[in-house]
Amino acid sequence: MPMFQPSKRDMVGGYEGGGDGQILDLDTAVKDGVLGGGVGVGVGVVGGMACEKLDLGKMIEELDLSEVPSVFICPISLEAMQDPVTLCTGQTYERSNILKWFNLGHLTCPTTMQELWDDSVTPNTTLYRLIYTWFSQKYLLMKKRSEDVQGRASELLDTLKKVKGQARVMALKELHQVVAAHATARKTLLDEGGVSVMSSLLGPFTSHAVGSEVIGILVCLTLDSDSKKNLMQPAKVSLMVDILNEGSIETKINCTRLIESLIDDKDLRSELISSHSLLVGLMRLVKDKRHTNGICPGLSLLRAICSHKEIRHLLVSIGAVSQLVELLSALEPDCLELALSILDSLASIPEGRLALKNCSNTIPIMVKLLMRISENCTQYALSILWSVCKLAPEECSSVAVDAGLAAKLLLVIQSGCNPLLKQQSAELLKLCSLNYSDTIFISKCKLTRTIL
Repeated sequence: MPMFQPSKRDMVGGYEGGGDGQILDLDTAVKDGVLGGGVGVGVGVVGGMACEKLDLGKMIEELDLSEVPSVFICPISLEAMQDPVTLCTGQTYERSNILKWFNLGHLTCPTTMQELWDDSVTPNTTLYRLIYTWFSQKYLLMKKRSEDVQGRASELLDTLKKVKGQARVMALKELHQVVAAHATARKTLLDEGGVSVMSSLLGPFTSHAVGSEVIGILVCLTLDSDSKKNLMQPAKVSLMVDILNEGSIETKINCTRLIESLIDDKDLRSELISSHSLLVGLMRLVKDKRHTNGICPGLSLLRAICSHKEIRHLLVSIGAVSQLVELLSALEPDCLELALSILDSLASIPEGRLALKNCSNTIPIMVKLLMRISENCTQYALSILWSVCKLAPEECSSVAVDAGLAAKLLLVIQSGCNPLLKQQSAELLKLCSLNYSDTIFISKCKLTRTIL
């Protein structure tokens, strides 16, 4: 059981009632009156204003502070005490924790391991008052700031209904910052019709300065189906695509995430996103080596829209297949799985399979990825290899076997992966073996040829 070891420095640091901000130990805190000058157990003070009794447990939970004065911490649970009691050894614990310790048959002090000559516990009311006052001040300040944030979000929303030009841009910038940082501000925006106001600011004549901030705000919010449908109007989508192509990296990522959140509607018309400009912008984003934080969002949106056949045809037509294949070797595992999923989707159409076959690196890279990253990556790579080899068995199978495919397929078959993967591996192995004599093919299957 982990034990907290109190030190001589178990003091109350940064206490907001200590006047000059000096570090105080418990005795000094009581002596100097930092408990609030007569503030009782059931009362907290902020800015000289008393409040009603607050629940200590609720305050501790909602504040969820990472740093709490060590004197407030129970040595057993390492959590802030709500009902501190002191043993005859002078050590203080949370009541429920020390009683559990006794119930386990221990008659010692958990911290010092001294045998107890008296197993009674004494409520440490002085420490309780100090804990209560410290947390209540923090809690009430948090609540006050929260109310201030809500009020400011509401004011900015009203301002946006009246102002134009640079004043609108400045108001949006501030609202964007507030909404991104505070959940209460996001709730205020949703409750007061902020989504409709934001949506009304998007249109064919919206400047990119305004559009970028509006999109940044919307991507922070949880949108309902009606809001999504409203935002998927052609003029609004067109603006998002324009900003995706010309904005900063942060704006591009926001556009990508917003569009992806909008297209989960089953009634989405594919023509709304069948945009050459959208696909070009996304491919630029995923190929941007200077800003790698845009790769995953870009690939995620590409995978989402690949469910539409028209999109798959467009992607192949702009050369996305060879570009994605060339990206694979440098991608992190989460991005790699997305890219493979997209290529597998493109392999479902004849043009996509032909583009994969014509890319010289497709087969070697896919073989290398088998049994290397994850089962999902293996599944996608195997599916792509099957599509390509089936398209041109003689040409592609020999290239694949020379790249070590046969040995990799044997590894898949012998592994504990999905039975469907094993079956597909066996079928691909059989397809590849047709171009070789038994003796030669067996030599190709040696594990020493495997590229790991």
